[in-house]
Amino acid sequence: MFKKYIFIVCFFIVCSTSFCQNEEIANEETFILSGTIFDEELLKPIGKANIEISGGSYTTSSNAGDFRIRARIGDELIIRSDEFETVYFTIEDEQSLRLLVKKSGFVTKNKSGRVVSTGKIQIEFFPKYIDSANLFLKKDAKKSIEYVTKAFESSQSSKLNNRQNAIAYETLGDINSYWQQHDLAIENYKTSLESRFNIDVKIKLATAFKNNKNYQESISLYKDILIDNLSPYQSVIVYEGLGDVFKEINDTANAIKFYQEGLTLANEHIITPKITDLNSKIGEVFANSGNISEAENYFGNSLELAESQNKKRALTEQNKVADFFNTTRNFDKEIELRTKTLSDLESLGFTESEEGFSDDLSPQRQNYKIANAFVAKDQYEDAIPYLEKSIEEADAKEDLVVEKDATRKLSEIYRDIGEFDKASESYQRYVELVDELYIKKEQELSQAKRFNRDIAIKQNRIISLESERNINESRYKLIDQNQQLIVKNDRVQKWVIVSLIALAILLLFIAYILKKNIRQQKYANNQLALKSLRSQMNPHFIFNALNSVNSFIAKSDERTANKYLSDFSQLMRSVLENSEEDFIPLSKEISLLEIYTKLEHFRFKDKFEYEITVDKNLQVDEFLIPPMLLQPYVENAVWHGLRYKKEKGMLQVAFAQKDSETLEITITDNGIGRKKSKEVKTENQKKQQSKGMGNIKKRISILNEMYKDKVDVVIEDVFDNGEGTCVKLIIKKD
Repeated sequence: MFKKYIFIVCFFIVCSTSFCQNEEIANEETFILSGTIFDEELLKPIGKANIEISGGSYTTSSNAGDFRIRARIGDELIIRSDEFETVYFTIEDEQSLRLLVKKSGFVTKNKSGRVVSTGKIQIEFFPKYIDSANLFLKKDAKKSIEYVTKAFESSQSSKLNNRQNAIAYETLGDINSYWQQHDLAIENYKTSLESRFNIDVKIKLATAFKNNKNYQESISLYKDILIDNLSPYQSVIVYEGLGDVFKEINDTANAIKFYQEGLTLANEHIITPKITDLNSKIGEVFANSGNISEAENYFGNSLELAESQNKKRALTEQNKVADFFNTTRNFDKEIELRTKTLSDLESLGFTESEEGFSDDLSPQRQNYKIANAFVAKDQYEDAIPYLEKSIEEADAKEDLVVEKDATRKLSEIYRDIGEFDKASESYQRYVELVDELYIKKEQELSQAKRFNRDIAIKQNRIISLESERNINESRYKLIDQNQQLIVKNDRVQKWVIVSLIALAILLLFIAYILKKNIRQQKYANNQLALKSLRSQMNPHFIFNALNSVNSFIAKSDERTANKYLSDFSQLMRSVLENSEEDFIPLSKEISLLEIYTKLEHFRFKDKFEYEITVDKNLQVDEFLIPPMLLQPYVENAVWHGLRYKKEKGMLQVAFAQKDSETLEITITDNGIGRKKSKEVKTENQKKQQSKGMGNIKKRISILNEMYKDKVDVVIEDVFDNGEGTCVKLIIKKD
């Protein structure tokens, strides 16, 4: 009896498995077959044709000749219409079809007398390539553009039709827009609209104008779109876009006005995601304008709505509201919200690469911000664990930016609570991270250059492909017209010449745009390089200064240590304040240099005296100078010239105005000289010198490239025996 039950159970399992497998096979065999029907002679689409699968599905073609029908490989496709003979076709693969039918003429029949085909049946690869381009759009820009190129090449006719051309250029615009190449996106969206009008592409063009900072063009186009017949969702998108533009140009009244109109429409039609987005954006505008109570109301709405949508949207909104609480100094609420965000991220299994999450939502960034909130409340002990967690997570995920910031903040906290050894250790790690980040930024710059160059080449490939097709089409038309209408030969030749001239002008214009884009990219790269170089301060002085403080404390000379640390803090504050500027007033640089030289003299009183003179005729507020330009030269003079001198040396810094447009700065010391300095330096000192002076040379080189020989530097010996060094800097006003 028991065996009988086992047999019955096994029988049902086998039958069920077989049934499921057969069902899966049946489902896998079916697919959606798409195609287009054209008149072979006129190349016009044929609508309302009857399309059916023998013994299966049925549909009709649209006015554009398009159709979609469920089918299997091996099915017989039947196309009927009173405009042409019935076509029978056996489906051999899943590619799209392009059917060129004849209204009259020779008809092929089989033995039973049935028409096999009245025209050509072409496999249409275009939609497959476009689908592949969209699949790789956010993953691999180069591969995505390659598929668009294949889509252009796939058309078996002389050129793409208007619908295909519009789709291809819209896809290119989407790729450019996602990878922040907004100028290219604008051109591609325009080309798409020239081929075929599409309201969604028009909205994308207005958004691209906004992203490219063409604000007036964006406003004008958005308002023009409002006149068109829009769906409620499209209207909300346009109102939101107008609000975004006015928010960018700090027009608070208009930003709120258009956001409110979009919110009203979204509420009427229950467009929930946009209700959340618009509440959030209105809250941001009110917060930026200082209307805290209104901002709190709208942020409260957006937070509640986001939590009812999904966790990812809720997390994004929590982070935004937490930032708002930070700006209003409501640190308790900020800490509470960020702690909840960390818990939610952990429950979701957050990963850095997950789509939909910004970098600001990473656990290491949230821990860092919580620590900052505790610091703002003077709760240093509470902040330390969060900073340590932030550093640990940032290190594990190779997030050098957050790791650097958190390490610096930890060093400052240890310094403020009097744990100077830990402060020094953390600061040393911070300096190492700055160096690593600089190397990483250089690599990213190189990769960005390569990426933009590759994208430009692929974009040009598509333009060239279209140009080649236009030229070939012109050539074919010319040959045909020469054969049929000799009389019109002159007119055709003129048309070809005009086409070639227009093409040449177009290519020249494209070359100009590319050159302009490359120049702009190079300028942006130089700006980033300058920022990276400015962010690096030679740690040689900092560590020795901290050691001096430790020495004073060890000797119980707290008064001297406090005075030295006060001047040192003032110098650091000035350095940090000026770190984001390309140029600062000369008066600030002189003040900074005086503090620095004072500190060095404080440490080496028995080694040198110094004198900083400013010509009374020098207009210090009229000249701008790169921040921390002079410090490395003064440091070099003290550490490698005067420090090794047996008798007491002299350091002189002089500021003079050569003429109304030129500033001359001279840094002179009577130290042991460059040659002897190299002989007495250790290997470690040589590395420090090479790096410090190397950075200042890079800065001057980049500045001269950007501002056309802004700074000129001459270094020479003072005495014939090689002792003493004179550094002369010539700086132009403009």
